[in-house]
Amino acid sequence: MPTVHLIVGVLLLVLNLAAGIVGGWAWLRVQPSLVFWRLLRAAQVSIVVQVLLGALLLVLGHSPDGDLHILYGVLPLAISFIAEQLRIGSAETILEARGFGSSQEVGELPREEQRVVVLSIVRREIGVMTISCFVIVLLALRAASEAGAL
Repeated sequence: MPTVHLIVGVLLLVLNLAAGIVGGWAWLRVQPSLVFWRLLRAAQVSIVVQVLLGALLLVLGHSPDGDLHILYGVLPLAISFIAEQLRIGSAETILEARGFGSSQEVGELPREEQRVVVLSIVRREIGVMTISCFVIVLLALRAASEAGAL
């Protein structure tokens, strides 16, 4: 079981790093990226699986040398959740910043101006989630170092 936990931990690192890199590229280019969202969702699944495996290991009597490993292991789940909440608020933030009271008002704009607003929202969402991926990579590396895996 500890080996599976280690393998999923490596997968978590790789997926979050890949999502962060692809997301950063999409953010810089101001371009939506289906690859980013798929990598991000896979990375989020790996976080949940990793936390569940860690909890199972604790229940089975395996304990890390220190409590910091547990803290750094659970924090990616919290960061992912917080980032999703910030992502959800992205549309409202952009609309308010541009003086719109609702998305219906954006629908009344010419097609090109609608596209600009939508791309601004998507860019903000990608930016928030990309930052969360890099933070999660750092936390996962710290968890691995606390466990003696690095």
